[in-house]
Amino acid sequence: MTAPTPERQPAKLVDLEVKDARVIFAPVWEALQEEVGRHNLRFPKEIILLGGAPGAGKGTQTQFISEARGLTCPPIVISELLTTPEMEKIKSQGGMVGDKEVVSVLLRKLLEPIYRDGVVLDGFPRTPVQVECLKLLVEKIGELYDQFASTPLAIHFRRPTIHVMVLFVSESTSIARQLGRGRELAEHNRKVAETGVGASVELRATDLSEDLVRRRYLVFKEQTWEALTSLRQLYHYHFVNAEGPITEVQANILKELKYQSSLELDPRTFERLREVPLAEEIVLHGRQELVKRLDSYELEHPQLLAQIVDLLMTKFMPIITRHALSGRAHVNSENPVFDEPLAIPMLIDVFSERGYHAVVDKTIKEIPERVDLETGEIVSRAQTVYRIQINFEASKIRRG
Repeated sequence: MTAPTPERQPAKLVDLEVKDARVIFAPVWEALQEEVGRHNLRFPKEIILLGGAPGAGKGTQTQFISEARGLTCPPIVISELLTTPEMEKIKSQGGMVGDKEVVSVLLRKLLEPIYRDGVVLDGFPRTPVQVECLKLLVEKIGELYDQFASTPLAIHFRRPTIHVMVLFVSESTSIARQLGRGRELAEHNRKVAETGVGASVELRATDLSEDLVRRRYLVFKEQTWEALTSLRQLYHYHFVNAEGPITEVQANILKELKYQSSLELDPRTFERLREVPLAEEIVLHGRQELVKRLDSYELEHPQLLAQIVDLLMTKFMPIITRHALSGRAHVNSENPVFDEPLAIPMLIDVFSERGYHAVVDKTIKEIPERVDLETGEIVSRAQTVYRIQINFEASKIRRG
């Protein structure tokens, strides 16, 4: 799906939005700091900003996204925080509550301890001014990080990781899904009224009116979409095609949320770990390197390779064949060929090339041989045993 391209705002309009954001954010931040104390301004380590067109499935996917990121707290749904009668009236008409009210209630909510490790924000930011307020919040959290970095409270003031995830559907899909959901809710309420069984659910005018449904999409397209895409260059941005079935959308989400430690870890932590190669980098080149090694064995150590292959065919394969149903075999060997330093790596590589996974454990035991008649000491010899575990795909044959 191709996303719509928002028009770039004039510089004067952007400056006005920044000014409006500072006018809104500053008093909210100061009041919050005075109320809880600066040392208690502890915000989430990870914030996933979940936005999308009406009917795109935000409510359906929030739990899945939380689980994908290992978050155990419930999402913060902005619309559920804005519940005063005045706010409800605005929402029922398909409009949006003012930026000041949204920012004020959100910042207070984010300080709850349950959200310390991370949270999904459903429905924020929705306007350009809210975007600027978000930037100011991240800036303030950065100041807290710098202030407490060398103190015992440092663990509570981590640099936040911000993900912007946009679930997008076309206008026709959005309208169809919204009206379909409205019909389902209306039918549910009708059955509850008739039978007295269950509880009715809130049914807003925007769930039934095509004009209001279309207006909700228009508001998203003209305000929210532009606000979200303006964050593309600042934070991790994920555009998700939400047109398909739930499982397909979830696959798209998982692809987008692939972990990148270089972007998410604290810089000091990343510097400590950066020398350790990523598993995916090793896997990416693993096959090519395996081929190079095997060819070098044949060119440079043909006799040893021939011995290894012969040993595999005569000693290992009969045992592996007998364990074909389980997909795992264990072989112990004292063959002196393994005293050659290259033999074990060669054995593992040959198994790998043929689709097996081999793990080798070397054990040295002292075996008593005789008693020294003069000293009475027991004379022993060292016995080296190589224990090889071979794993492979088990038989698909049904058993039992």
